[in-house]
Amino acid sequence: MKIAIIGYGKMGKLIDRLAPEYGFDVSLRLNRENNGNGQGFLEKNFEGVSVAIEFSTALAAPDNIERAARLGVNIVTGTTGWFGEIDRARKAAEQTGVGIVWGSNYSVGIQIFGQIVSQAARLMGTQEEYESWAWEIHHAAKKDAPSGTLLALVEKMEKANYNRRIDVNSNRAGQHPGTHEIGFDSGSDTITLRHVARNRECYARGALRAARWVVGKKGFFDFRDIFDQLK
Repeated sequence: MKIAIIGYGKMGKLIDRLAPEYGFDVSLRLNRENNGNGQGFLEKNFEGVSVAIEFSTALAAPDNIERAARLGVNIVTGTTGWFGEIDRARKAAEQTGVGIVWGSNYSVGIQIFGQIVSQAARLMGTQEEYESWAWEIHHAAKKDAPSGTLLALVEKMEKANYNRRIDVNSNRAGQHPGTHEIGFDSGSDTITLRHVARNRECYARGALRAARWVVGKKGFFDFRDIFDQLK
């Protein structure tokens, strides 16, 4: 299957390297040089492309998604910081009949971690002597803080009927690929749950699995919701 990569930074290059393992042949790579004003979104460039994976910038992502959708190309987007405009992507899927997968974090491990956090919050919800926190650290180039992933973990806790205050904090420094931590503390003990990404590969592999899943599908999908269907 042919795949297009939209955004050719560190993530794009990593996806390029790993794509053959997932049955993909990268036939198009769009970057600032050949797609500065969207000029790379030509029908001839996307001929035969089954799916595009988009890791660009928050400013460019909504336009990239809409342009690919108008060409009838299914999309997996992993760009963060633009989710206030998520309705544009949802509308693009509805109007063009393509399949779009979006997610704030494509790590398979973080999806399982989220299920663990949800169960822990359910158990701790009735233990009033415990207070809780949610914390993360990412590389300095990551602009959104707190990240969508941390906010999603807090949301899982709340949906699990943990209705007490959760102290939320973020750090941005260096080249750290990402750590997320959920903790519960009382006067007598502490429980800490932590997920540590060693590198960006976990995100690239999750995006490629999502790309393989969305080929031939129509609609707008959250990576968290389709995770259990991935192979």
